[in-house]
Amino acid sequence: MSLIHPTALIDPAAELDSSVGVGPYTVIGPHVKIGAGTTVGAHCVLEGHTTIGRDNRIFQFNSLGAIPQDKKYAGEPCELVIGDRNTIREFCTFNIGSPGDRAVTKVGNDNWIMAYVHLAHDCLVGNNTIFANNSQLAGHVVVDDWVILGGFTVVHQFVRIGAHAMTAMCSLLFADLPPFVMCQGQPAQARSMNFEGLRRRGFSPERVSAVKAMHKALYRDDLKLDDAIERIRGLTERTPEAASDVAMMLDFLGQMSPQRGIVR
Repeated sequence: MSLIHPTALIDPAAELDSSVGVGPYTVIGPHVKIGAGTTVGAHCVLEGHTTIGRDNRIFQFNSLGAIPQDKKYAGEPCELVIGDRNTIREFCTFNIGSPGDRAVTKVGNDNWIMAYVHLAHDCLVGNNTIFANNSQLAGHVVVDDWVILGGFTVVHQFVRIGAHAMTAMCSLLFADLPPFVMCQGQPAQARSMNFEGLRRRGFSPERVSAVKAMHKALYRDDLKLDDAIERIRGLTERTPEAASDVAMMLDFLGQMSPQRGIVR
């Protein structure tokens, strides 16, 4: 039995592995490539220069690869690249990149993306993230691995979200959110660190303790940011097991935009 429904409209130039399933009334354009084991539900539109990896599950009513919502866009061959083993639920919209930036919107592997999520042009999403319903990313947003976005989270353009961070429902992010931080509010404010998430991912007690110390330096001891960074830098000597976690935090803070700052 064919895995492609007879009502699906697939351009002859599209490249689909023989194991790809396509539901009824889905439209797939000429520059789309889809890897083995991926399934695409009914009434989807996949267009643009879009590359989708293996074993993704794309539910019905998705729009992937449409042109960016950018008045400056003039038809350039920008891209959308989606990795492997992602779940993309209903009514999501992922746009291609724009020539004014990296020209690609990219989603990594093993992400769980719920209904009505929007990824604007030039967003970069890492691996193992969870985006709850109606999470909305403006252009040029970077989301690192293991991030969880609560429902109705809205992220301003050019904001970065560090690994293992988490937002509460209806959070509004105007500033960068450092790794491990949990935030809530409009605009978002730091509330704690994602300690339970870290334990579930196998962080040792020593590493969790170092994350607690970073939280204390950034948010509890009323330090200026430069002084907090210096205190965090010293954690490597006291807790060598957490050297990679400290390095990740310092790298993130070192790239902070003076215009945006961080959620504090």
